[in-house]
Amino acid sequence: VQLQASGGGLVQAGGSLRLSCAASGRTASLYVIGWFRQAPGKEREFVAAIGRSGGSTWYADSNKGRFTISRDNAKNTVHLQMNSLKPEDTAVYYCAADLNPHSDPYDYWGQGTQVTVSS
Repeated sequence: VQLQASGGGLVQAGGSLRLSCAASGRTASLYVIGWFRQAPGKEREFVAAIGRSGGSTWYADSNKGRFTISRDNAKNTVHLQMNSLKPEDTAVYYCAADLNPHSDPYDYWGQGTQVTVSS
């Protein structure tokens, strides 16, 4: 599975961004897709994940109510809608794939996309 993340950028606090993760490969639709982020000087942390059919989702407590993950298997794309962004959301965001949503780490990783939230 190959993954490519996009959609990062600079936004003011309280604003929104929509990240996209394009998955390729014949078995891409079989995988859980997750988003992770890593801020400078901090460890990588889980953000959200979505199951193969899109019926199951998981979120980090810090993101619940602000972030929404969705999936379009026809396009092999997963989106992360991020609203009410805070400066502490600033990080490089990565999408990743695994058969198990609770794996650590996930098996496949895309390149990151930078999200910067200004105060």
